[in-house]
Amino acid sequence: MKQKTWCIAKPSASNEILAQNLNYACSQVSCAVIQKGGPCYYPDSLVSRAAVAMNLYYAFSGRHAWNCYFNNSALVVQSDPSYGSCTYY
Repeated sequence: MKQKTWCIAKPSASNEILAQNLNYACSQVSCAVIQKGGPCYYPDSLVSRAAVAMNLYYAFSGRHAWNCYFNNSALVVQSDPSYGSCTYY
């Protein structure tokens, strides 16, 4: 059985790139979970929100490595990055 993977933002990615990734991912999939009041709104940081959005896009697109490239600003990981009430799918 293939191990589940997730797509997260590289900690070294610039805010400019993260903002582009966030906008792109949310133009393709619903990003309601990172809106105010959503389970992934906090922490209130660009890197956190971008990672959630990028993973939503990655999961929606079939979890292929090329769907987690984002101009080399993302990583495919094998440990679940979910936290608190924020579930990464």
